[in-house]
Amino acid sequence: MKYNYIAIEGTIGAGKTSLATKIAEQFNAKLILEQFEENSFLPKFYKNPSKYAFPLEMSFLASRFHQLKDQLSSHDLFRSFTISDYFINKSLIFARKTLQNDEFILYSKFFNIINSSLPKPDLLVYLYLHVDRLKSNILKRGRSYEKNIKKSYLEKIQSGYFDYIKQQQNMRILIIDINKIDFVEKEEDYNKILSIIKQEYDPVIHRIDCT
Repeated sequence: MKYNYIAIEGTIGAGKTSLATKIAEQFNAKLILEQFEENSFLPKFYKNPSKYAFPLEMSFLASRFHQLKDQLSSHDLFRSFTISDYFINKSLIFARKTLQNDEFILYSKFFNIINSSLPKPDLLVYLYLHVDRLKSNILKRGRSYEKNIKKSYLEKIQSGYFDYIKQQQNMRILIIDINKIDFVEKEEDYNKILSIIKQEYDPVIHRIDCT
C-alpha cells in the first residue's frame, strides 16, 4: 500500500466499516473504527433532530477527536499502515446539515481548534451509492434506531459530502462509484476496489466508476 494513512468515507450505509475492515485484515493494517454505537444521543436525534442535533454533533466531535488523537499519535511497528472508517471532517459536514446557523457558527469554532492538531489522511476514499441502496443497506443491518432514517436526510448528507469535496485543494480524494458492485458479498468486486485504492494518485480529486 502506497499510503500511510487512509480514511474511508461515505454516507450512512455506504459500507465504510466493511471495506476498512477487509483491507485492514488483508494487509495487517492498524484499524480505527468509529464508536458511534456508544453515543446515547443518536437514537434520540433520529426521533427528534431539532432538539438533539447540537449535543449529538458535539459529543461525536469529542469522541472522534479523542480516538484519532490517541490512535494516530501512537505508532505500531507491527502494522503496515493505518486505515479508518471515517475522517474527522465528517463532523463539520454533518453539523452543517443538522444545526441551526448560530449553532453551526459556535460548533465551527470548536471544530477548527480541534482539527488543526490532527494529521490529514494521505488518501481520502469516498464510496458513492445512490440513496435507494443506502437505505436498503441500512435496513439490512438492522439497527433499530436507524430504521426511520428518511431518504431526504441521506440526500442532504450526501450533498454535504460533495460540497465539502469540491472545496478541497492539495488533497488526494478518490470518489468511487460502487452502485454496480457488491464488495461485501463478492470477492471479485472487493478486489476491483482494492486495485483502485492501491494506485498512486496526485493530490487532486479523482472519480472512478467501479464496474
